[in-house]
Amino acid sequence: MNIAVMGQGPIGLPLAMAAVEAGHHVIGFEPDARCLEQLRGGVSPVEGIPDQTLEAALKSGRYRVTCEEELLAGFDVAVIAMPTPQNARVADLGAVREAAEALARHVRKGATVVLESTAAHPGTTRNIVRPILEALSWMRAGTSFHLGFSPARVEPGNEQWSLTHTPKIVSGLTEKCRDQVEAFYTGITQNVVPANSLEEAELAKVFEDAFRYVNIALVNELCRVAHTLDVTAGHALALSGSDPVGFATFTPGPGADGHGLPVDPVHLSQHGRAPQEKAFRLVELAQEINEAQPAYVVGRLQEGLDTRHGKDLEGARVLALGLACRTVTGSRRSPAAEVVVELERRGALVDVVDPLITEGPHPLCAPLPYSSYDAVVLLTVHDGFDLARVTAESGYVLDTRGVMPDAPHIERL
Repeated sequence: MNIAVMGQGPIGLPLAMAAVEAGHHVIGFEPDARCLEQLRGGVSPVEGIPDQTLEAALKSGRYRVTCEEELLAGFDVAVIAMPTPQNARVADLGAVREAAEALARHVRKGATVVLESTAAHPGTTRNIVRPILEALSWMRAGTSFHLGFSPARVEPGNEQWSLTHTPKIVSGLTEKCRDQVEAFYTGITQNVVPANSLEEAELAKVFEDAFRYVNIALVNELCRVAHTLDVTAGHALALSGSDPVGFATFTPGPGADGHGLPVDPVHLSQHGRAPQEKAFRLVELAQEINEAQPAYVVGRLQEGLDTRHGKDLEGARVLALGLACRTVTGSRRSPAAEVVVELERRGALVDVVDPLITEGPHPLCAPLPYSSYDAVVLLTVHDGFDLARVTAESGYVLDTRGVMPDAPHIERL
C-alpha cells in the first residue's frame, strides 16, 4: 500500500520505518526544513531509530521524505502524527489542522485517514479533523473515505516496548472505518486492541497519561515530605515497591517529562471544565505540583550549597547534567530545561552538558573538572554520563533521578 505519514518526529518516524519494514511504500511528510534536511541525509532525529535503519529505508526506495504536498496524491492510508506543542497551557493543534487540510486535497474514495497526534481530547477526530477533511475534499467520512483514531503509545528510547510490541488501540468513525484502521495496524504491530468509538479511544489515551501524570505528582510531593522528615524518598519507595499487588512504581524527579506529558492530562482537565465546573480537579492539582517541581529542585540545591559550603546560589558555579527528556533528543516540555532557566534566573553560573542536544537556548559545553563546580545537579540520565567519575570527583551532587550511589556528598530528592 501507499502510506503517507504526516510528521516525522517521535510518533511519525517510528511508524514510517515500521511501515517500510512491512513492505509498504511510505511518504514521510515533514514541513520543518531542518528536520527534513537531516532525514534526507540519513540522520535520525528520533532516539530509538538508528541512522542505519533510516538509511536502509531510504535506500530501499520505499521511503521518501518530503515537504511537497503534491507527493501525497494517491495514498491508501494517511496517518497524522504532527506535533502538538503546548502554548499557555493549551495544546496547539495548528499543525494537525494543516495536515488534515493537505490530506483533504488529495484524499480519494476508499482511502483511510488516521489521527495519532497526542493531545487529542475526546471529540478531536470527529469535531476537528473530520469537518476539515469533508469540507475540502467534498466527500463524506465513513461513506467515501475512512476515518479513525489510534493513540500513539510511543516511548522514545524504550527498547523493550517498541511500536511493534506495544498493544495498539484502534477506532473508527464507523465499524467499517475501524476495520480498515485495524487492518493497517495489524500488518505492522503484534497486538491490535479495537475500541467501540473514536471518543472511547481518545479518552483511553488521556486516561493513560493522566494516570502517569497524577502519580508523578504524588511521588514528587511525597519526596518533599520525606525531606522534611530526613528520610530518603527513594529508599521508602523501594520498600513500597515490595508490595506485589497494590503498588505501581513511580519515582520523583525534576518534574513531569516525556512525550505527551503534561499536555494530554491538562487537555482532559480543560475539556472537562466546560460542562462541569469541578471536573478533573485531581489533574489540575497534579499540574500545580509538577509545574512547581523545577523551582523546588533549585531550592534544594540552594539549601545544599548553604548547608555544606555556606554559599549562596547567586554566583555559584553549577554543572547541569542532562537537558533532554529522558534519553530523547530535544528539550521540548523538559523540566530539566526549566531547572536550568530557574538556576540562571537566580544568578547561578550554569554549564549544561547533554550528549543528545547540540544547540538551543542554553550554552552546551564540555565541563570543567567536576571539582571546579560548587554543585553538580543530575537532571537526566544518559548512557554517555560517567556517573562513577561524577561521584569520585564532585564535591556536592544533587541527584534528581535517584541513580547515584550513597555517599556523604551526594543528596537525593
